Amino acid sequence: MNKQKMFFRLLVCISIVFIVYAFVYNYVIDPGAETFLSHKTGLTRELNVPVWLNVMYIHVAFACVAMAAGLLNFSKRIFAKSRKFHRLNGYLYFVSVFIVVLTSGYMAPYATGGKIVSIGFNAINIIWPLITIIALVQIKKKRMTQHRNWMIRSYAFCFTNMVLHLITAMVNRGFGLDYPTSYTVGVYGAIVVLLVIPAIVIRLIGDWQVTS
Repeated sequence: MNKQKMFFRLLVCISIVFIVYAFVYNYVIDPGAETFLSHKTGLTRELNVPVWLNVMYIHVAFACVAMAAGLLNFSKRIFAKSRKFHRLNGYLYFVSVFIVVLTSGYMAPYATGGKIVSIGFNAINIIWPLITIIALVQIKKKRMTQHRNWMIRSYAFCFTNMVLHLITAMVNRGFGLDYPTSYTVGVYGAIVVLLVIPAIVIRLIGDWQVTS
């Protein structure tokens, strides 16, 4: 099995686990986000919980759609069978990213950790769509390799929540810092990780030719 196929299968497993977890946790286990909201202290503006929850539900749903759509478009087999599906699915990914970013923009001012964390989320809300637009521009110019590489960079941000909470948990439990501080480290740590990892993947795999 070549390294591209192994990487794709690993990506499939991680993505499926994350999507299932996100739906089960946010819509079944803790639909009121009580655990997460309990960490929000010292907010400078009043949080309208029902509205925030509805925005969060939309945010989670389209984050999962973006993850699934992006994953499908990395499959060489699907691309070979139907370029039309690849193109339409790509637009679905594009729209989903912008819905995720818009809903994140609403929630950012209420972020755990205060203004500094809000700035971090807003940075992500600029970086992710910008990278995605560049990927779209590259395919419009028929630059396949550049398009794939920018899509790898864009797709990495589908894992923002997962990486953020992994770093937060490690800092909180490993170093004993309070949750808001750990969450702050998690946000900025996630930005660094999600920019560095794709660069490493692109360098290791080279001319990206994923086979499902």
